[in-house]
Amino acid sequence: MSETALPPFEPSLPPAPKTSLLARAAQSRMTMIGLVLVGIHLFMALMAPVIAPYSISAIHTDGLHPPSAQHWLGTDQIGRDYLSRLISGGRVALLVALIGVSVAVLIGTALGLVAGYRGGWRDNALMRLTDTIMSVPELLLIAILVLTFGKQIWSLSIVVAIVYMPGVIRVIRARTIGLSALDFVRAAELRGESTAYILFREIGPNLKGLMAVELAIRTSSALLKISALSFLGLGISQPTPDWGLMVQEAMTVIFTDPWFLIAPALALSSLIIGINFAVDGLARAYGISETEISA
Repeated sequence: MSETALPPFEPSLPPAPKTSLLARAAQSRMTMIGLVLVGIHLFMALMAPVIAPYSISAIHTDGLHPPSAQHWLGTDQIGRDYLSRLISGGRVALLVALIGVSVAVLIGTALGLVAGYRGGWRDNALMRLTDTIMSVPELLLIAILVLTFGKQIWSLSIVVAIVYMPGVIRVIRARTIGLSALDFVRAAELRGESTAYILFREIGPNLKGLMAVELAIRTSSALLKISALSFLGLGISQPTPDWGLMVQEAMTVIFTDPWFLIAPALALSSLIIGINFAVDGLARAYGISETEISA
């Protein structure tokens, strides 16, 4: 009677722990640099009243003065401490950009979900409206809307939301169309689930990574546009400190006092670069390609 040889016993290994999103994003040195830059700017924006050496509106000299021991970056044309205004220069722009882009991402995601899943006349009407808005250059559209709604923080936030919502709709709609054809959505339909359940319980959770990337990359773009409007005199106005406005004021003394222009330009560019570096790592962590977020 022959005996069947049993295979050798091999102990099962525990499953490899899943790395967290932050750990995956932190694998890139450029991503970490971006996160550090964004963190520094957020800290400055939140703590500006505490860490600024002087009040942003206090007048210390009789006009433009170079850097000194009392005023490390000198004073502006009115005599206000330039370092204090530089530290506070990104607060309003960040607030407007974050509020406006957050509204654009939330509403744009809801509309993109409906358009991508339901299709039909809803999709056609929404896409034609989206194409119409996106056919106008962003800066020109923002300028027209600012002249219509005004320069208050809430009105600037509405303008940002209107301008960036069409791009979010297109990106979310494209991803929704792809997800709608997958088995888990078909299974939910066969179970008789409602449209709202399928959109927000089945498809919606698979869009969290894309929404996070959209929020970050469009905030970066909104910051540039808001600063450009301030530079042109259509955005944030005096006495509120703003980097774009500070660059505009520095154009008159660029050859005699170049630090007056370099400081706000470096502050704005470092924030934009930091956000873009962070977005790159965030997109890789979520497995999102550049073609998915281009709109």
